[in-house]
Amino acid sequence: MGTLYIVPTPVGNMEDMTFRAIRILKEADLILAEDTRTSGILLKHYEIKNTLLSHHKFNEHGTSAGIVNRLLAGENVALISDAGTPGISDPGFFLVREAVRAGVEVQCLPGATAFVPALVASGLPCDRFAFEGFLPQKKGRQTKLQSLVGEERTMIFYESPYRLLKTLQQFAEVYGEERQVSVCREISKIHEESVRGSLAEVIAHFKEKEPKGEIVIILAGCESKKEHQSKSIEQ
Repeated sequence: MGTLYIVPTPVGNMEDMTFRAIRILKEADLILAEDTRTSGILLKHYEIKNTLLSHHKFNEHGTSAGIVNRLLAGENVALISDAGTPGISDPGFFLVREAVRAGVEVQCLPGATAFVPALVASGLPCDRFAFEGFLPQKKGRQTKLQSLVGEERTMIFYESPYRLLKTLQQFAEVYGEERQVSVCREISKIHEESVRGSLAEVIAHFKEKEPKGEIVIILAGCESKKEHQSKSIEQ
């Protein structure tokens, strides 16, 4: 029986690729890529010449059964996404679940994930946190925001630069303008930047300076149950 390897890839800087990740990708019988064009650049950089198969959120339900069969037949398969660790706001969960159900060994290599450096560098508590990923764009968005009013852990969100201001303004409306936040963009790239302060201060910053690149928002949790109760009374 083969092994399914979940292989993190750099979120920006090519030097963040690990020696082990390169070896596994070279030795695997098959590499599953979210976008073969994007992954092709990475593989070429590290002189990895291997069979690539497209595996993304639009086809994973149709391709996973065949991949599991190949694993059961003894092939080793490596799964990568466009950037970071597969399964974290990227395709991966469904295939891993099916492989586990079939009794296939699954190994996830440690490596790059965008939210970890953003969280640690935020200056906000990182001993306990809630990863929320991307908020619903329309349906269920307000319900989700309201459900987090009493969340005391530091919260982590992914966001597009085109929706960043809207999201921060909604945070200010729901959680208050003084809630502390850190917006980290372009992690590990040349123009990496963390903008920290109250929601009001960070909103003012991005009104003057258009946000660009991939963004992680680190939002402070509710300080106490008393604050939660106060917000509930105001609303």
